[in-house]
Amino acid sequence: METNQVETLLKDALSLDEIIVKANGSHYEVIAVGTCFDGLRRLKREQLIYGPLMDTIKDGTMHAVSIRAFTPDEWQKERKFILPQ
Repeated sequence: METNQVETLLKDALSLDEIIVKANGSHYEVIAVGTCFDGLRRLKREQLIYGPLMDTIKDGTMHAVSIRAFTPDEWQKERKFILPQ
């Protein structure tokens, strides 16, 4: 599965301000930013991301997914540590 397909799948399912997906074979890294994460703990945020991806995880298309989910305010503080300048 191409990264842009994963991005589209997540954008269609969730109200996200920003989505970054990286892939290495069947291993994916997802960084998602949206107000839908306001007030949610890490596990609930990850569950929101896993939901739309479950079919591709079950069929083996995606083997592993690393998730980082941020509110827009959190992302403004964290992005400088995560994204190269």
